[in-house]
Amino acid sequence: MPIPRLSTIRLPGKKKSLEKPEKNIKPDSSASNSDFRQPLIEMRDIYKVYKTNAGEFTALKGINADFYPGQFVSIIGKSGSGKSTLLNMITGIDRPSAGKIQIGDTYLQNLTENQFSEWRGKNLGIVFQFFQLLPMLSLLENIILPMDFCQMFTPPEREARARELLEMVGLGDYMDKLPTAVSGGQVQCAAIARALANDPPIIVADEPTGNLDSKTAEMVLNLIDELVMKGKTVLVVTHDEAVARHASRTLVICDGELVDEDISKTLPHISHRSMLMLANQSVDFTRNHGEELFSRESEIPGLVIVIDGDLDIRNSDGRKSGRIKTGSVLSNRYLRNTISNGKVLVGGSRKPARLKVLSNNNLQIIVNQSRSFRAFIEEMEANGTIFKDNELESSI
Repeated sequence: MPIPRLSTIRLPGKKKSLEKPEKNIKPDSSASNSDFRQPLIEMRDIYKVYKTNAGEFTALKGINADFYPGQFVSIIGKSGSGKSTLLNMITGIDRPSAGKIQIGDTYLQNLTENQFSEWRGKNLGIVFQFFQLLPMLSLLENIILPMDFCQMFTPPEREARARELLEMVGLGDYMDKLPTAVSGGQVQCAAIARALANDPPIIVADEPTGNLDSKTAEMVLNLIDELVMKGKTVLVVTHDEAVARHASRTLVICDGELVDEDISKTLPHISHRSMLMLANQSVDFTRNHGEELFSRESEIPGLVIVIDGDLDIRNSDGRKSGRIKTGSVLSNRYLRNTISNGKVLVGGSRKPARLKVLSNNNLQIIVNQSRSFRAFIEEMEANGTIFKDNELESSI
């Protein structure tokens, strides 16, 4: 059976959304977060369960994620959160217990181990945390090896390409050296060159800067930036905040679950577990132009996050007196003060406002379990302000 080359896929019109637990606020049926771009990598309902002497351990719990061509994505999380396991699902180093992964036109679960090895060699470049170069081969020979294995290019072309890649990562003068004869940073650069040997569209890296000094780490990140500019899709698992800052997109994983990206982007300072609880307990709402958010104090929830679009603040006579922008977080006290002053919040005129709303009961549950979230809420309530761009605003 021939191994298909990787290509862009076509998705059905609508994406499947995860069911949320029953809450005290009824979700708006019009809430939507559709993305009509075509992903290069699709992960659907991925579970990974390990059987141990102590019983079963679920490392991944219903992962749903899309990755797009030309993205630099960092995946962050504490040790044991499942980030390396997630990467291993994509590379085929490990297989999911349930769920489906599609990369291009290939369903990974349909491949045998031999087919997977050949497909991976041509379509994925893997950069390991501890390099994994063969110590008895020179840097040049290590780069040629993947091309030999996958029978890519002619033998003269393989050596020429390997030399070109080593030149690109600054190792032109070290091609004939063994990995033990160069520095750790140089070995990591060689590992990146090896990952590029077969010109794969996807590069995955597990802690690529974890064992490097700051100067060498910056050089590696600049190299990754160049690969992204050339159209490569790069997925990186990391603890390093500098890597996350370089990335065009950051995913947070906690206890085997991916945190809602809107939550992690808006509230990056709270703990990962707080992010996960907030994402799981909040409800999606949409408010169109002129549609009121809440008109009575009895309707006011514990917290509102403006995920996309704007909310207009209108006086009792209908005139606009202010605007609340994307990324704002509104406390219960702020909402009550707004209504008690005779004002209302309505969907903005630019585009529908997409919101996440947390009931008072669910807010209290998270506050009781998370010190970082409790401190954040107490500060907001004490000041009656809006949180925006990582700081409290005294006015709109």
